[in-house]
Order: sequence, then C-alpha cells, then structure tokens
Amino acid sequence: MRKIKFQMQVTLDGYVAGPNGEMDWMTWNWDDELKHYVGGITEPVDLIILGRVLAEGFIPVWKERLGSGDADEFSAKMVDTPKVVFTKTLTESPWENTTLATGDITEEVNKLKAQPGGDIIVYGGARLASAMIKHNLIDEYHIFINPVVIGAGLTIYKDLHERINLKLAEARAFACGINVLVYNPGQK
Repeated sequence: MRKIKFQMQVTLDGYVAGPNGEMDWMTWNWDDELKHYVGGITEPVDLIILGRVLAEGFIPVWKERLGSGDADEFSAKMVDTPKVVFTKTLTESPWENTTLATGDITEEVNKLKAQPGGDIIVYGGARLASAMIKHNLIDEYHIFINPVVIGAGLTIYKDLHERINLKLAEARAFACGINVLVYNPGQK
C-alpha cells in the first residue's frame, strides 16, 4: 500500500492562511538544509494530490518556474509528477498530466493508495487537508511551523469532531526559522 504524506506550512498559532486567504506570512528564504529535507520527502513521491483551489495557483506557478531560467530539479518534479485534483465543480481537467477526483474522498484516496507506485504527497488546500485529516487518510504529517502568529485565519482542523492521536516521529529546527514536526497516526 502506498504511503500518503501531507506537507503543510502553518503559522505558530495553527493557521494555513489569513482570514481572506493571505499567505504573505510564509517564510520563503529556505536554507539549503530545509531544501534538502523537502527533496528527501518528495524524492519517492510519484503522485501529488491537490484541492481545486490550490491547483489553480500551484500548477501554473510550477510550470512557469520550470520555463524560467531559474528552473531546478524540484521545479521539474512538481510539473512532471502526475496530479489528482479533488473537485466538486470541475468536470474535466484544464491541466495536463492531471486527473480529477470527484467522488467520496475516502474511497478515492483508498483507490489511489491501492495502486502500484511510490509515495503520494498532499499539499492541500485547506478544505482538502481538513477532509483528509477528518477521515484519517494521512500516513505521515510534515507540518512546517513558520515563525509568525497571525491571530485569525483558516485552519485545517475545523471539521475534526473526533480526536486523532499522533506519534511524533521527528522534530527539526532550520536556520530560516521554520520548525518541521513529523507525525504518524498513533493508537486510537
């Protein structure tokens, strides 16, 4: 069975975006050690899961970066890796190398996990992440805590109605100020 990894940047107070979707609080001056860490978790990935709202920005941005003079291996990985976009509004994919998932999230994710292949990574957005957490579909959480408090915004835990126990697998501090916490599902 394939492993579902979840990578999300959050504020110290647990928000993934400001009240109006602002993401200007994110730390982007990543040091080489953090870039190497991200490369390590994405290297075995051969499928990316996104929500429709995030996909609308994510896919074009990485395609643009790949076409620029600043392209690197990571940009190529983000463009070339097949993607599944969860949506309730689209009926056909406007993006190449991307399929749509429109059914029940648990069934769709379990089908993807049962297929042969490497790891799967979920980047979000907030609604998709919230649904995946609620249905306990994540095998490995990579939470990137940014050194900022914004006081209000979007959370990925609002739909959670039952506790999910997690087990800390790793905690790392990086020079750019981001702390990464890695969790695996614990005992129920």
